[in-house]
Amino acid sequence: MSDHLDGNDMLGGLAEIFAVDLSTATAPCANCRQVNVVAELRVYGGPNAPGLVARCPGCEHVALRLVRGPESAWLEVTSTLRISMG
Repeated sequence: MSDHLDGNDMLGGLAEIFAVDLSTATAPCANCRQVNVVAELRVYGGPNAPGLVARCPGCEHVALRLVRGPESAWLEVTSTLRISMG
């Protein structure tokens, strides 16, 4: 049994912020420079957690943090070099 989800579990929350599908977007890790597809990041958290944390599958460095409230969402991407489409 795995202790993490995959990046697809974060895509619903990201869809509330971005007008594009980020499942195939790439997000290079700021720590190890591994280029990751967002859908393949290791996501921690769940339905009862206050937010989701996505980590690089190569080095476990935090890549994205997403917290959703009743009327707002906060996304931190400071640990990712960039999010690229295509």
